[in-house]
Amino acid sequence: MPESNFIDYVKILCRSGKGGAGSAHLHRAKYVPKGGPDGGDGGRGGHVFLKGNRNLWTLIHLKYTRHIFATDGAPGSENTSTGKDGEDRTIEVPCGTAVYDAETGEFLCDVTRHGQVVRLLKGGRGGLGNWHFKTATRQTPRFAQPGEKGVEKAVILELKLLADVGLVGFPNAGKSTLLSVVSAAKPKIANYPFTTLEPNLGIVSYRGQQSFVMADIPGIIEGASEGKGLGLRFLRHIERNAVLLFMIPADSDDIGREYAILCHELETFNPELATKPRVLAITKCDMLDEELMEQMRPELPQDVPSVFISSVAQMGLTELKDLLWRTINDENNRIPEDLVHTDLDERHRVREEDEFIFAAEDESEDEVPDAGGKMTTDSEQNWDEEFWRDKYDDEDDKFQVVNDRPEQ
Repeated sequence: MPESNFIDYVKILCRSGKGGAGSAHLHRAKYVPKGGPDGGDGGRGGHVFLKGNRNLWTLIHLKYTRHIFATDGAPGSENTSTGKDGEDRTIEVPCGTAVYDAETGEFLCDVTRHGQVVRLLKGGRGGLGNWHFKTATRQTPRFAQPGEKGVEKAVILELKLLADVGLVGFPNAGKSTLLSVVSAAKPKIANYPFTTLEPNLGIVSYRGQQSFVMADIPGIIEGASEGKGLGLRFLRHIERNAVLLFMIPADSDDIGREYAILCHELETFNPELATKPRVLAITKCDMLDEELMEQMRPELPQDVPSVFISSVAQMGLTELKDLLWRTINDENNRIPEDLVHTDLDERHRVREEDEFIFAAEDESEDEVPDAGGKMTTDSEQNWDEEFWRDKYDDEDDKFQVVNDRPEQ
C-alpha cells in the first residue's frame, strides 16, 4: 500500500468488447425444402463508461484495478436470432476527473458532475447475418459478416479537486492552520516545511446559512516550475478553483517579492491561472499592532485586495470570509461550465505511472465459427460502412456524453 491513500493520478488499460459474428445458417426443416438463409446478427460489444461519483475522494480504487475490459458480443444464431450484447463496464470516478491518452497526452474528456456518464470507448458493432445478403440472383449466401473489433486504449485519469477557494503560499505560511480554524478539516500542522504532503478540502461556513469549499495544497517554493518541491505536482488542484487566496506571513523579508514569485510559478505551470481572481492574506499578524499594519499597507501589492489575519488569535477571519464570499459570487469570476482543457504537459506527468507496463492478454486473431458453422474472417470481404446496422451509427463515434443512463 502507498504511504498515502490520496491518489490523484493513475494509468489504466481499457478495452471495449468485440462485436459478435453474424450467422451464415441456412434453414433446414422436413417440410421446407428451400428454407433459405436465416442467420441472425451478432450482438454488440460492451462499451466502457465513466461515471461521476461525489462520494469518491481519490482514485485509489483504480490503483490496483488496472484492467477494465468489457465483454464481447455473442454470435448470431438460426431463425434470425440476434446474439446477446456484451456487458458494459462503468468506471466510477470522483467529480473533477480529467482523462488523457496515455501515449500522446491528448485530452479526451472529463467528468465534473455527480451522475454524469461519459462513454469512453465504443463497443464493436455486431456482424450481419447472411439473410441480409440474399438477393434475387444470390438466394443462398453462405457467408456472414464478422463482428467489428473493439477499441483498446491506455488512459491517464487525473483528479483535479473542485473547490471555490484555493490556498497558495510558501511552506509554513499558515495555510493548514487557517483551514483547520475556518472549517472542520483536520490537516496535519507542525513547525517544519512541507508538513502538508497532500491536498485537503474543508467546507467553510459563512453567516450561518451559506458555505463555500476551500482547498489547501502543499507549499510552493521558488523553482517549483522546474520540478523543485512538492507544489508543482499538486498545482492541478487549483486549476478549477474560482478564487486563489495567496497567503504570506507578516514576518517575511519582502512580501511583494514573495507574492511575485508565487505568481510566476503559477503562470509558468498554467498561463490561464494568471487570469483567476486573487486575494492576498497577510498571516501571523497577532504580533502586529494597528499602527504597524497601516505602515505595511503601502508596501503590499496594489493590484490585489489584501487583509491582515491571524488564525491562532481569530483575527481578521470574518473580514477575510466577507472578501472571499464577494469575490466568489462576483459574476465576472464565475467558472465557465465548459472549461477549455489542454493536452497533458510532459512536465506534469508522473513518471512512475507512465512507466507502468500492462500485461494484458492479446486478442486472438483466430477464426471463430458462427452458429451456422461458417468460418468468417475480416479478410473475406472489405466491409464498407453501409453494410453495418444503422442502429449502431452514432453522431460521435468516439466519445459521447450521456446523462441519466438507466442502470443495467
